[in-house]
Amino acid sequence: MLSEPRLINIGFGNIVAANRIIAIVAPDSAPIKRIIQEARDKGALIDATYGRRTRAVVITDSGHVVLSAVQPETVAHRFTTREDEEAPA
Repeated sequence: MLSEPRLINIGFGNIVAANRIIAIVAPDSAPIKRIIQEARDKGALIDATYGRRTRAVVITDSGHVVLSAVQPETVAHRFTTREDEEAPA
């Protein structure tokens, strides 16, 4: 039986498939800035900030990099909260 893909809200109604997420990180360090620039150069950057400051960078298993204006802790909390709700009792 196929289950529906779990989806995580990353802000402003933008949603990412939870099973594709590798990491949720802050954009402040030089290595993350380099990952963002490399994704931009190869056309794999998705900017979901709506012009606001980037606060979280979501890295997927497909090599796409998604920028979000929501704090990494908030995105991670949404990720873990969904898992807790779906865990069998």
